[in-house]
Amino acid sequence: LATFPPMGVSRLSRWRTSKETKDSGGTNPVDLDFCLFKPSWKSFSASELLNATDNFNPGNVIGRGGYAEVYKGRLADGQLVAVKKLTRGTPEERISNFLSELGMIAHTNHPNVAKLVGFGVEGGMHIVFQLSPHGSLASFLYGQEYSKEKLDWSIRYKVALGTARGLEYLHEKCQRRIIHRDIKAANILLADDFEAQICDFGIAKWLPDQWTHHTVSSFEGTFGYLAPEYSMHGIVDEKTDIYAFGVLLLELITGRQAVDSSQQSLVIWAKPLLDKNDTRGLLDPSIGDAFNSTELNRATFVASLCLQQSSIIRPKMSQVLKLLKGEDLGSEQVKLPHRPLLKRTFSEELFDAEEYNATRCLNDLNRHRQLALEF
Repeated sequence: LATFPPMGVSRLSRWRTSKETKDSGGTNPVDLDFCLFKPSWKSFSASELLNATDNFNPGNVIGRGGYAEVYKGRLADGQLVAVKKLTRGTPEERISNFLSELGMIAHTNHPNVAKLVGFGVEGGMHIVFQLSPHGSLASFLYGQEYSKEKLDWSIRYKVALGTARGLEYLHEKCQRRIIHRDIKAANILLADDFEAQICDFGIAKWLPDQWTHHTVSSFEGTFGYLAPEYSMHGIVDEKTDIYAFGVLLLELITGRQAVDSSQQSLVIWAKPLLDKNDTRGLLDPSIGDAFNSTELNRATFVASLCLQQSSIIRPKMSQVLKLLKGEDLGSEQVKLPHRPLLKRTFSEELFDAEEYNATRCLNDLNRHRQLALEF
């Protein structure tokens, strides 16, 4: 992130510490310079985080990723928090990942992006988020302490809309484009009113305006949510997140995990039903008849678009949000492949190579919409 100095972040301060950090590899000096943080963020001691998480009790784990574990905790003042503990990599790698994530979060401010409470550097690298009693979407859909019957259709659709708003902000309205790269049920926190909040920016990437995409050589993310172009070629742009959002929509619709205990992919399972527009066949049986058929049709339609094998057919996040809200895209469909060159994603540049023109794109969008409306 050194090449991307902060812009527009109010009242940022410089922080330097030479505290000793104890981890599994022994005692290592932590010298964090030029770490920018907001004054509202609290620096937690090791004892505060240990007390909050019951000594990082495995029973409090609410999420795991490639580099970290997330624990449910309660601070001394009673506030519920999610404590992300970086657990893998060398001490230098952990510090780098820690600073990168803090730098990313410092540039975000949106109701559908998780709020940071603070951080801790004693005993390891820790990032502390707000957490409601509802926890994450994954814990609500699949956790033993919850029953997915409580997550009725109206709440599921609210979660879909909130996540879409958060991604639209990161992709199109944030001061710098951010590709999250790990959109999944475990990374969607549910506020008290079930408002969705995107969390865990551990593998997120900036995407400068003059760049169409990133190409990465090491694959990170969660199996079951990875877009084909990312899995095969390491291509990362906005369409990477949009594919993962399509998987998330399927989880909300079906109540199934992205990859189940038998290692079956939800996308592969759902594809025949999506092709037939069998929305009732997709719907979670626990919902019964208590759902809005128009919203179900919209969600299924949008999921099918987001999960297109060819990334160039997938809509932008602002289009996804409009479709979920039932708004008309109008002429925006025709303009899709004609954005200025410096603003185009890598996926959109492939339009010329694959001779995929605006008319075909419009026809595909209209065909999918008609199928949804005919149900």
